[in-house]
Amino acid sequence: MIDASTGFYKSLRYDIGKFWGPVDLGIHLAYKHNSLNFGTGLLAGSIFPGSNRMIFTGISPNWHGFYISSMGGAGLVFDNLGINLLSIKGKSDRLSVLYLNRIHGEEIQVELVPVDAEDIWEKGRGGVYAMMEHTFELFGEKYTNSPRILAVGPAAMYSDFGAICSAPIKKNKITPVDTWAGRGGLGSKLLQEHGIVAVIYGGTFVDEDFRDRKVADEWFKDRYDKKLAAKDLEATKKYRYDPNFNTGGTFGVNFANNAEYMTAFNYRSIYWDTPYRVELHKKFVINHYLKQFNEETILPKMQKNCGEPCVAVCKKMKDEFKKDYEPYQTMGPLCGIFDQRAAEKLNGKADSMGFDAISLGGVLAWLMDCMDEGLIEPEELGIKSKPNWDVNHFDLEETSMHNADLGIALIDAMLGDDRKIDLLLGARKFARGLAKSKSKRVLDLFVYSAFARQGWMVPNQYWTPGVLAPMGIMGKYYNDYGRKFFEPRELGQLSAERMKKELILDNLGICRFHRAWAEDIMPDIVENLFGDKAGFLKSIDLTASRINSRNSSVFWESERNIDYVMTFFKKKYEEDQSDEVLNAWLKRFEDDKHQAAFDFWYEIHKGIHESLRDFPV
Repeated sequence: MIDASTGFYKSLRYDIGKFWGPVDLGIHLAYKHNSLNFGTGLLAGSIFPGSNRMIFTGISPNWHGFYISSMGGAGLVFDNLGINLLSIKGKSDRLSVLYLNRIHGEEIQVELVPVDAEDIWEKGRGGVYAMMEHTFELFGEKYTNSPRILAVGPAAMYSDFGAICSAPIKKNKITPVDTWAGRGGLGSKLLQEHGIVAVIYGGTFVDEDFRDRKVADEWFKDRYDKKLAAKDLEATKKYRYDPNFNTGGTFGVNFANNAEYMTAFNYRSIYWDTPYRVELHKKFVINHYLKQFNEETILPKMQKNCGEPCVAVCKKMKDEFKKDYEPYQTMGPLCGIFDQRAAEKLNGKADSMGFDAISLGGVLAWLMDCMDEGLIEPEELGIKSKPNWDVNHFDLEETSMHNADLGIALIDAMLGDDRKIDLLLGARKFARGLAKSKSKRVLDLFVYSAFARQGWMVPNQYWTPGVLAPMGIMGKYYNDYGRKFFEPRELGQLSAERMKKELILDNLGICRFHRAWAEDIMPDIVENLFGDKAGFLKSIDLTASRINSRNSSVFWESERNIDYVMTFFKKKYEEDQSDEVLNAWLKRFEDDKHQAAFDFWYEIHKGIHESLRDFPV
């Protein structure tokens, strides 16, 4: 535990059984100290694939509740410090870099070094990348093995949804394979509440990690009739290469598979007829946006891992650009961008500035929609032009680049002391201010989950009611996000169960891309290694109930949230007109969508709360 206001630190020990990992200990520390906590699970450094995820926890300035964010691979180097968790409280009086190094069995070296963050952000690639380079120049030579660096950008200073970025360091160079703890704005917390703009860590401490592959293979053969490596290879097919779609990664598989469910132009596509969505998807996505990705990334096998050995090689690259589905969806089709060069330009700007890319894309698409409808003039946002969202006169390259350049101008207007778009207290508060001065329609075009008085979150990019469920944490996958229709009470129950499964992974520091086996067998592995499966699972239930006990979800404030659900019902009705429960809900929405939305939302809420009680009935 480090006090950033003084530089003093101390080591604390917690018994396994009282706490099991970075989430249940994180929630304890977050409410006790308002600290930002990050660390690894008990299996970091082990032979289990994906077990080196870095888990961040704290009270989110963006969500306004306890939040969990995670980063691929960054836990492998952290394990060399010989600790499981770092907890930062207090605030440095000057923006600083935090240096952590441990040489063999010696005490961890801790140093806070003040830096001129705004000057550094202007150099080289800019933003978070410049901060990582500067930090490496300051401290890199002090490490025997390659360290790892966490960094924030200007978004952490001027908004509530700044992210934390890192990248593996190989052969004394920072690689372009950046990894992110994006959701929840914990980068904003690191800077604004603790005065830290970068953390560099590493060491040579060696502890005992589970490395017995023969024993692990026996566990997997007993359960799956396959060795660990074979099962993991099967489970990560989507993220590597899926022959069913002739593509791979979240970008490839999701864009190949979402023709009827495509969301574009700030979700306007939910109002289109299905044949029209499919036609535009084929023309704009399959034949161009996805085609570029397959030719430039999949065919030449431009893929990397996050910093730990892993067969998923989920980091799909094109030069310095990493292609993930959700950022290239929100700052792609959702903003009216269907060309890789344009999407790279906008995503590159967003990443360098250090924003949570998913939330930023949702905000940009919303502002573009408001301008296209004439609700806001460009000059009021500090820019000069409107988007081109006319699908009948859309040049895939030129129009996409126009919209990308507009997005970049909007980002610039969000940063600096004279910014026209002030997101320091969040996009929801900004939207409410615009709605009061202009029209409620401005707020009605913004798709987000609302939490407490100011908390907000742009949903994950799947057209399904579950991504707008009133869960205690949203923006991750602590909810059902499949395309199947469920009556709302059941949807709440399924979301609660999904949350518990995800907590198993997060509290053990395991990447969810391995969830096909990890959430199933990991409790048994905990039993084999630590002798208390029942205690571990009880801690998961308790942690879920603790998060839900502070669930301050607010009913949908935006008309488009309601339409998002109602049009999903219409889509499912096209597919199956015999579902009586679906038909009944659709009729209720058609008769009075606002009353029906209230009823539907609260029924989900009931399912969540009855599933996440300390003492289930």
